[in-house]
Amino acid sequence: MSEKLTHLLAENKALNSEIESLKSKLAQDAIGDVSDQVSEVKGVKLLAAKIDGIDMNGLRELGDQMKDKLGEGVVVLASAVDGKVSLMAMATKEAVGRGAHAGNLIKAIASLVGGGGGGRPNMAQAGGRNPEGIDAAIAKVKEVLEGQIS
Repeated sequence: MSEKLTHLLAENKALNSEIESLKSKLAQDAIGDVSDQVSEVKGVKLLAAKIDGIDMNGLRELGDQMKDKLGEGVVVLASAVDGKVSLMAMATKEAVGRGAHAGNLIKAIASLVGGGGGGRPNMAQAGGRNPEGIDAAIAKVKEVLEGQIS
């Protein structure tokens, strides 16, 4: 019995590892898809994008990678998994210095996906239950950021 259990645990660990590897590959593919969507708001780089099928942990990981790629600026990512929306915003030190506030930005768009959230000036997240609102939320990011940047 214990041999079978050991085998099952090892198999489970291997499958979980494979899942994480595939999630990471999906995130890498998504980076290529969204990196051409960078715009500028009053001299601050902004990447606001919808990426399908990535959970909050994946969004945070992807956000860090995109922030590194941008150098300086604001990254806002949204995704829906099983009808649940995840929103994540990150602002670099320079962007925060210019007035960007990830927490207030997330608060301003979270209602569009039927949810709420918030966070610090440099990182924030929110959840919601209305995937149909993601496009409107992403579209509103630029307007909200324009109001924050001095």
